[in-house]
Amino acid sequence: MSTRAPSPESMRLDRFLWWARIAKSRERAQAMACDGHFRMDGRAIDRAHAPVRIGSILTFAQAGNVRVLRVESLPVRRGPPAEGRACYCDLVTSPVSGLNTVSGVDGSPHAA
Repeated sequence: MSTRAPSPESMRLDRFLWWARIAKSRERAQAMACDGHFRMDGRAIDRAHAPVRIGSILTFAQAGNVRVLRVESLPVRRGPPAEGRACYCDLVTSPVSGLNTVSGVDGSPHAA
């Protein structure tokens, strides 16, 4: 049995998805992570216990859209939705069939 303490610099992927309110339940977060359609920093992820760190880029399909998120901070609890959204930056949300990029600060579109 391991007595290793969790690292404050990382968090399990399923826990991050649940606490950041990307998934409605921890079970759904585990299923999202294990179904093989998830990428972290360009690498395919197929395990719920993959470590997420600040700066990680997460790419996955959700509700017919491809989402690309950058982890800005690790949540300390599963709080209200606004608190969860503050933990990541939505870089790109695009329909699976096409690509719509998020506008930059000056309003001009950019690709992430």
